[in-house]
Amino acid sequence: MVRIASFELDGRSAFGVVTDDGVHDLSGGPADDLVDAVTSGDDLARRAGTVPTVDAAAIAWLPPVPNPARILCVGLNYRDHAEESATIAPSGDRPTIFTRFASSVVGHERPLLAPTASDTFDYEGEVVVVIGRRGRNIAVDEALDHVLGLTPFMDGSVREFQRHTSQFTPGKNFDDSGASGPWITTLDEIDDLDAVTVTTRVDGEVRQHAPLGDLITPIPEIIAYCSSFTTLEPGDVIATGTPGGVGVARDPALFLRPGMTVEVEVSAVGTLHNPVVASP
Repeated sequence: MVRIASFELDGRSAFGVVTDDGVHDLSGGPADDLVDAVTSGDDLARRAGTVPTVDAAAIAWLPPVPNPARILCVGLNYRDHAEESATIAPSGDRPTIFTRFASSVVGHERPLLAPTASDTFDYEGEVVVVIGRRGRNIAVDEALDHVLGLTPFMDGSVREFQRHTSQFTPGKNFDDSGASGPWITTLDEIDDLDAVTVTTRVDGEVRQHAPLGDLITPIPEIIAYCSSFTTLEPGDVIATGTPGGVGVARDPALFLRPGMTVEVEVSAVGTLHNPVVASP
């Protein structure tokens, strides 16, 4: 298992491997960024042992893939969330897909901006799949061969804007409204993907918790479906859906306000932590 991260250090963008000893900055090598390093076949774990560590306090975390070509998101992919949402899923057996822009996602410990345009800023904890190998029309039984690893994701949603029309895009793309990180954990030591859990906490209180085994459309099928309409490239990000327990479905509703904190923990992967601040 390798934990791969992107970050800012001494005023420059960098990437490297995170170990118990600290952060190993590998950006001085032949690759320009994390995606280049992965696609070039660079043995990051081996090279991490050849460079000194940097204290994590000295870096500013970026999303593990700072500028992915694609951020694809699956909606209504846990039955309890589909039921609590006042949204009817399309008929048939295909997943609901929407997109986010890179400008809407920040890294670990970076502030989430509570928008001024609406007071319905909601949390959604998710597991993200990061693509590591290019593919089109990928077979379900080969899908995991195209995965680099997993990372936690906070799919911040401005519910009022999400429900302006049947398209989710406006409510999912406010600047700095979502988060990803701290790192990508590779799949090589995750024996049972279905047993991986996602847990969301708001101000330390658990608000969502579910295993990947509860997904309506499992990860291999998500990858196969997405690759049927677009070529998946290394560094592409696919958010797999959020469990029940979102703020809008509570009575009274629990929306995010400045001063709150949100954590998304993915077992065997890592914990993403972000404060909420007022949008300037």
